[in-house]
Amino acid sequence: MSDDPYRELIEGRVSVPRIGSVVQLRTVHPPYGMLDATGEPFKPVMTYLRQLSLDDNRPLTCRSYAYDLLRWFRILWLLGLSWEKATEAEVTAMVGWLRVIPNPQRRRSNPKAPRPGSVNVRTGKPYLKAGYSPRTINHALTVVSSFYNFYRLTNRGPLINPVPESLARRRALAHHNPMEAPAKFRRTRLRQRVPKTDPRAIPDAMWDEFFEAMTHDRDRAAVLLYVSSGARAGELLGVTPGDINWPKQIFYVISKGTDEKEPVPASPQALVVLAAYIDQTGLPPADQPVFRTRRGPDKPLTYWAMRRVVQRVNDRLRTNWTLHDLRHTAAQRMANDPALTLAQVRAIMRHSDLATTGLYLHQRVEDLFDALQEHYNRPRVERSYAPGYDPEDVKAVFGA
Repeated sequence: MSDDPYRELIEGRVSVPRIGSVVQLRTVHPPYGMLDATGEPFKPVMTYLRQLSLDDNRPLTCRSYAYDLLRWFRILWLLGLSWEKATEAEVTAMVGWLRVIPNPQRRRSNPKAPRPGSVNVRTGKPYLKAGYSPRTINHALTVVSSFYNFYRLTNRGPLINPVPESLARRRALAHHNPMEAPAKFRRTRLRQRVPKTDPRAIPDAMWDEFFEAMTHDRDRAAVLLYVSSGARAGELLGVTPGDINWPKQIFYVISKGTDEKEPVPASPQALVVLAAYIDQTGLPPADQPVFRTRRGPDKPLTYWAMRRVVQRVNDRLRTNWTLHDLRHTAAQRMANDPALTLAQVRAIMRHSDLATTGLYLHQRVEDLFDALQEHYNRPRVERSYAPGYDPEDVKAVFGA
């Protein structure tokens, strides 16, 4: 490394060693832990993750925070610095490094894969860029800040948090009314600008071809339930036979936000196709998910397997839809239905903020093709006046 390692990091000219790891533990608190370069539990992070778990955070939240902290400590280990002595300079180096290096999770082995950051001409959706997104960088800053806040409040760490923070913004968000739009603040130092994008719903014409490309009743039932209920991908795949109320046309999912079972609606068509799928495969045990694998040992269908189903359809149609786009499609259809109020759609979608539901009222250029064609082909209106007026008088009053 050169005489100025911070500059080398910011420019992305240094490879951060991939030492340490995140592992799943047999303990409940925490469910995931971080190991150091020697393979031993790293006590400062383990203590923080235990508290994070006891604060009623989800296991996957604990896992996500562990990976962000592992990235932070790899940088500190590279610089040969103790975590108690970290300053804003090290945080700045981490942000600069994340802004320029490629994200290893977005590497593509297929040489024919679309160029990162390009736009799919059929769907209008951009492909992910090769690097880390602004949201990912901001999340990393939040995690590191939370780690130092924990040790500061327990009097076991430095008194100054190396991550810049805005106390005014923190206080305002702590008392935010979800029925109102959040207050606007200037970005804190090092926080990245996150572009505002409208949710990408599948237009009706493209939905028809997307649905027709499904080759099995299991997949047809799943996508129909997604677009009629607005359930998240993981929520739907956990539904068991006992969670389905056939007469009332609802089923129960473990909600992402509350970890409680909540009812969501289902369309009659979705339930008919789901019944046909169950009739083919047989009903699983009452405590097992309804959606199962089709090949190999019988086991529940995972998120990654369902994601692969959508990817195969995308390859066939030259599109780039995702599982979450099905939730966007459900929300947009409901929000633009005059028979449903925005408050009702918010309850169905289980949004915490009414402003989130309001995003689905916006129109996108890609969805206005028919209206634009009618506009372009409409004859130009020619100005005319009632007979009997002298053209010279009209010209004097209204101009040429």
